[in-house]
Amino acid sequence: MSDPVVDDFVQLLTPEGERVQHPDFAFGGSDEQVAGYLRDMVLARRFDNEATALQRKGELGLWPPALGQEAAQVGSVNATRLPDHVFPSYREHAVALHLGVDAVEMLTTFRGTAMVPWKSAERGLHIYSFVIGTQTLHAVGYAMGMQRDGLVGNPDPDANGAAIVYFGDGATSQGDVNEAFIFAASYTAPVVFFCQNNQYAISEPIALQSKIPLYRRASGFGFPGIRVDGNDVLAVQAVTSWALQRARQGEGPTLIEAYTYRMGAHTTSDDPTKYRSRDETDRWRARDPISRAQAYLLASGAIDQAWLDSLEAESEQLAVRVREGCVALREPQLEEFFEHVVIDPPEILLEQRDDYLEYEAGFDHPSVPDAEAAHSQSQAQGAF
Repeated sequence: MSDPVVDDFVQLLTPEGERVQHPDFAFGGSDEQVAGYLRDMVLARRFDNEATALQRKGELGLWPPALGQEAAQVGSVNATRLPDHVFPSYREHAVALHLGVDAVEMLTTFRGTAMVPWKSAERGLHIYSFVIGTQTLHAVGYAMGMQRDGLVGNPDPDANGAAIVYFGDGATSQGDVNEAFIFAASYTAPVVFFCQNNQYAISEPIALQSKIPLYRRASGFGFPGIRVDGNDVLAVQAVTSWALQRARQGEGPTLIEAYTYRMGAHTTSDDPTKYRSRDETDRWRARDPISRAQAYLLASGAIDQAWLDSLEAESEQLAVRVREGCVALREPQLEEFFEHVVIDPPEILLEQRDDYLEYEAGFDHPSVPDAEAAHSQSQAQGAF
């Protein structure tokens, strides 16, 4: 499926599932690895769909779907390895799952019962960032620290590391992102900027955000930019591997624009039918990242229907565990949030906490079933 807008991107697997050659990039992995990528994408999508349904039922306060962006995330995270460090935004669910975050534990943030307590530091994964673009500065700062710790440019390639940071097309309009570009270029920081261009910054299309392809912005800051077919897991893995390797060797930053599409809503509070057409969505559905990887593996004989049936059963088990695990999570306790704002809370914050506790004490605490009903009612009214 040709598209004149994206003729310049790197593609190794067509939407029909056919392998193609590129003059500069090649996927060096096996079909067994590709099957692993397909498994990651299928499980991530099933988790994503289940979380969306849980939010619709009032069990989560909010959910940002990643539907359609699985190849961009799975391909890129499979190019990382320790001592690399990964800085997500708030939509990198496939990345988090791959790096060992438990699916139910991931929901605690969106249920309002925890402040991102994921046990992911040992895998190099940092916490989700909900402030648009701020994680790019964090990644650059961390990458500069890796330089100073001697983790860049060593003769032993296994001793070297880099940072990779995820953000969307809308974030490129933020000052933080452009400041991160400046610092990364100025200090030759070992960082890969991974932009998932999913075509919309909430409701604003990319054409209103930038008059040129986003990857070309890198040239203005003095480092390479490259656009890759974000629905092609093989191309994403190959391009990200190249970018991370040059960063680890001390050659500085790279901007990757993964050209993809957000099949779902920006978040569950959004209605994408208000700003995009069904025809547009249908065109992108034909480029589905999971379908093309599955078509390739079936044609090559690497998998068969029995393999797919087993994966479907595994994804159903995950869905059941997510459903049951989510509703078993305790209710949010607002007073606990005061403990996670600042290390030494000022007096005014403590007064607010005490006022809240006094207010709460004036109510009779209902039984567990009534509490669940009250929780569902508060969700319907928009409370987080």
